[in-house]
Amino acid sequence: MTTSAHGPVEAVIFDWGGTLTPWHEVDLPAQWRVFAREVHGIPVESHDMDPEDLAEADSLAHRILVAEEAAWKRGRSDHSSASLEEVLAQAGVDPEHDRHHLALAAYQRFWEPHTHTDPQVRPLWEALHDRGIRVGVLSNTIWSRAYHRELFQRDGVLDLVDGDVYSSEIHVVKPHAEAFLMACRAVGVEPQHAVYVGDRLFEDVHGPQQVGMRAIWVPHSDIPAEQRVEVDVTPDAEAHQLSDIVGIVDRWIAGH
Repeated sequence: MTTSAHGPVEAVIFDWGGTLTPWHEVDLPAQWRVFAREVHGIPVESHDMDPEDLAEADSLAHRILVAEEAAWKRGRSDHSSASLEEVLAQAGVDPEHDRHHLALAAYQRFWEPHTHTDPQVRPLWEALHDRGIRVGVLSNTIWSRAYHRELFQRDGVLDLVDGDVYSSEIHVVKPHAEAFLMACRAVGVEPQHAVYVGDRLFEDVHGPQQVGMRAIWVPHSDIPAEQRVEVDVTPDAEAHQLSDIVGIVDRWIAGH
């Protein structure tokens, strides 16, 4: 897609994981072992535990992992979304269990080191606002809007978000066109006046370009092969760090 059909830049919308947060390799089975062992009252690092309880906890962790992997696979194939609650229900987790909230808290503690906002985000978003450009977020996630906003609040950037959309609360995931159209509506702009920034070619370049948005690719994430979908696309620009985005947008504002 050429930039000739694009109008003035009025909004920049960002992917979350691997874009606004630095890319981390995460032991995905471990997140659910933490959750499941908390359900069974087993300290995660304990070596003195009943083998039967441990086996039950690890079986639960495996069922949740399988349910989550199936949800993400569906997202890549038919672009349907899922929520954390749906994944847990699919694995047979009882939300009324008396340790359920403790398990959710343990799960969030596991993720805490991997959710911190890149320090470049606030100065970047302030620079965009200084240019009269709105800031949005569109994330493929099983987590809730409230949880993501808590993370932005913790890291001191929530006040700069003009609109945000999370796939857990809509019926589709990126690269489905409707996800990007909803994100544009959330910040009050037409797609041809919006830019999307993300680290995945399929979801974050192919997706926004199909609705007329510009796409900036941030190619620094080591995305696992099983999560990649091969697609022949060319981003409108590449940003090797978030601070590069201001210069890219300024060139587009100047008509280059």
